[in-house]
Amino acid sequence: FFQLKQDSVVEDVSADRGTIHFTLNRKLFVQVCNLDLFCCLLITFLTYVSPNIAKKFHAGHLRSTIIGNFIANLKQSLGNNVIRMNYLGDWGMQFGLLGAGFGRFGCPEKLKQNPLQHLFEVYVQVNKEAEHSEEVKQAARHFFRQLEQHESEAVSLWQRFRDITVSEYQHVYKRLGVHFDIYSGESEHQAQAQETVQQLRSRGLLKTSEKGTGVVDLSPDGDMSSICTLLRSDGTTLYITRDLAAAADRKQKYHFDEMIYVTDKSQANHFHQLFQILLAMGHSWAESCQHVPFGLVQGMKTRTGEVVFLEDVLNEARARMLHNMSQSKTTKELDDPEDTAEKVAISALIVQDFKGPLQSDYKFDWDKMLQAQGDTGVFLQYTHARLCRSGIDAATFDPSLLLERTSVTILQHLLRYDEVLYQSAQDLQPKHLCNYLTSMYILEMFNGALANHLLKCQQARLRLFSGACSVLASGMRILGITPVHKM
Repeated sequence: FFQLKQDSVVEDVSADRGTIHFTLNRKLFVQVCNLDLFCCLLITFLTYVSPNIAKKFHAGHLRSTIIGNFIANLKQSLGNNVIRMNYLGDWGMQFGLLGAGFGRFGCPEKLKQNPLQHLFEVYVQVNKEAEHSEEVKQAARHFFRQLEQHESEAVSLWQRFRDITVSEYQHVYKRLGVHFDIYSGESEHQAQAQETVQQLRSRGLLKTSEKGTGVVDLSPDGDMSSICTLLRSDGTTLYITRDLAAAADRKQKYHFDEMIYVTDKSQANHFHQLFQILLAMGHSWAESCQHVPFGLVQGMKTRTGEVVFLEDVLNEARARMLHNMSQSKTTKELDDPEDTAEKVAISALIVQDFKGPLQSDYKFDWDKMLQAQGDTGVFLQYTHARLCRSGIDAATFDPSLLLERTSVTILQHLLRYDEVLYQSAQDLQPKHLCNYLTSMYILEMFNGALANHLLKCQQARLRLFSGACSVLASGMRILGITPVHKM
């Protein structure tokens, strides 16, 4: 029989009931620990959020924003060149309604004071009118026709609405720590959409249905049992037609290696059809396009009732966290308590969202989210802040002082970091990294080690705490969390 022998790496080998046990050299393990990550140099194009202009940022857009931000951060941390796009819903008949509505109910003074709130009120009002008024519907069609024909007055008003919206959204994104490289929209692909229609027609892919609409047959047997409509009977394009044109335009402009769309799971069929049609058009790069779907958040309410706007959620989260901090005996004196409360509250929002599979719906729970113990964003921030206070990094240390079980367990956990990032990159699920960072027994171990480190192994422990702090901060930033250094 072949006999396994001890060496400088393996201290002991034993067998018991069909199992072979290896005992590693702990001292060597501590000495060789490093956290170098693998890199994959690709161009990743990411489109997410996609709100409609002239409407306030809805609470429902929170998931798209933070999930897209996580994927962008993850890809960037792994060496990719990431292009972040916010693709605005800035075209369509709703702007005909809004343009007509602003002519009837709009007030320039209110538009200056509270721009998006006023546009929202106008939109609600004109929608009610349109339900029982053919005159309002006709006015909306007329305004949108003016837009499509690029009449200066209509385009000027539309551009004003768009600029106001982007400015307001950027304020919310700043609070969330989110940025975009590009703000684009459907409006930029009107002419290209018609070119796409011509390409489909020349390839024999576009057919006319009995209703006179332009469709592409996606059925495996070519029997029209599964079709995708690209043109209305009057020849105007639809959302998917503009998406086809936008995808081709992005490939031409940015030469991406992969393109990722982040939207709720109700749009899964839309993207399945989009990728099918792109492939049928001869665009082999569509194989590298991916849709990341997510479920719904249920029960998101403030003290005043149902949530409509995301800023209401952020304001409520900050207020609750500020109250909790004021009641805690461990809270330190802070230069800007509101800023710290906001960062901790946002981390709590993100961690609650990221703990499970993205496609699952989940129930929003204020009390669980803001708990100071357990696998929460609050406890994660608390642990990071404590590690920051543990002292400076030790330049030299004796590895033999980190051989006890607690230190080795922490080191083993830290060494799993690149494995967790690799796993996250495979399926683009934040749960792997989120659960790795908030692993409760490890956080408790960090805090216990901080409380009990002996003077003789202080330098070694400082080195361990520095490594732990670095890994926590890196992982938190990838999740989209800004680490706090004091709380």
